[in-house]
Amino acid sequence: MEPAGGGGGGFPADPPGAFVLSNLAEVVERVLSFLPARALLRAAGVCRLWRESVRRVLRAQRGVAWISAGPADAGPPQEHCLVRAAAAELQNVHILPQTVLYMADSDTFISLEECRGHKRARKRATMESAIALEKLFPRQCQVLGVVAPGIVVTPMGSGSQRPQEIEIGESGFALLFPQVEGIKIQPFRFTKNPKNLTLERRRFTEAGLLDNPELRVVLVFGYNCCKVGASSFLQRVVRTFSDTNVVVAGGQVDNLASLTSDTCPVDVDGAGVAGLALSGQRVQGATVLLGEDVGDERAAEAAVQRLKAAGIPERHTVGFMFACVGRGAQFYRGRAHVEADAFRKAFPGVPLFGFFGNGEIGCDRIVAGHFALRRCGEARAEEDLFHSYTTVLALVHLGAAK
Repeated sequence: MEPAGGGGGGFPADPPGAFVLSNLAEVVERVLSFLPARALLRAAGVCRLWRESVRRVLRAQRGVAWISAGPADAGPPQEHCLVRAAAAELQNVHILPQTVLYMADSDTFISLEECRGHKRARKRATMESAIALEKLFPRQCQVLGVVAPGIVVTPMGSGSQRPQEIEIGESGFALLFPQVEGIKIQPFRFTKNPKNLTLERRRFTEAGLLDNPELRVVLVFGYNCCKVGASSFLQRVVRTFSDTNVVVAGGQVDNLASLTSDTCPVDVDGAGVAGLALSGQRVQGATVLLGEDVGDERAAEAAVQRLKAAGIPERHTVGFMFACVGRGAQFYRGRAHVEADAFRKAFPGVPLFGFFGNGEIGCDRIVAGHFALRRCGEARAEEDLFHSYTTVLALVHLGAAK
């Protein structure tokens, strides 16, 4: 008699133990998938079977997680609400973050203290909140943090939560990106150096911004652009890589708060450009601009519908909103959250994040009429990438698992 499962092909049957182990591993993985990442790491030490199961579970966790906080979460002045929220919620996150992008309000996240070491007292920025926040993330994490006058954030829970435009008040969010096979998220920074204004091509290549055929999306932030020459430096950096078929979105923020992946310490008073380069064949992106002519709810919804028509998949997708400080409730005659609500109406399950800043970066990649994606490099004129009194809305999709 042939062994069960032997078939007629001459291959030996799997031993009964292998079948049992296979089913046991499936059960273990199913159970472990309900545990947050920190609990998973502890469970990995139980035995080899659990360790392999944990590895597979973490590899399958591809969704972006986030931690957010707003004025209602404000507490003692010595601890920012985002730091407090991260300390409480990181243990409940179901992914192991490899890259973190966080944004916080500049009024409370970076504080000022008197410096008495000179004839005349002066103020300097202190980074206690940024240091405290970075310590909460795993050591292998790449952390990029910026601060801006206002924050756009989706409350924790799910992407269907109503996003908030917090123009004033203590607020912030941290986007947690897991390691995803076939996708690379790479932080970068270019610091303005008055003694050396040369922009070396090698550095752009190392950052994944040039000679990278898989580059799809660049989120870019100019910081301390009020400094002399900082705005022109930002334009030079962006023009270097924008003449490619990639989505470019971002704006001018007040300060760079963190960049742990960089060997140079963060100079809060210095100026420069930082951001994230997202590469991978499965990454998709699209952007639209809401200019000064978009001044009411109906016009905002029409602009977002053009973004909807781009056909970007909504699963494993994050929305970004980079708006001018001149927009918001005052721009819409006292009506708050107009643009965030328009986004949510079109994308009810996609979380939205961003800031109110001092200048916007992006191009309208949706051609009116047939909704085709044009090359961002077609927007060669400087004014086509750098804006004021504008909102840049972007979608970034991290691709479906193979």
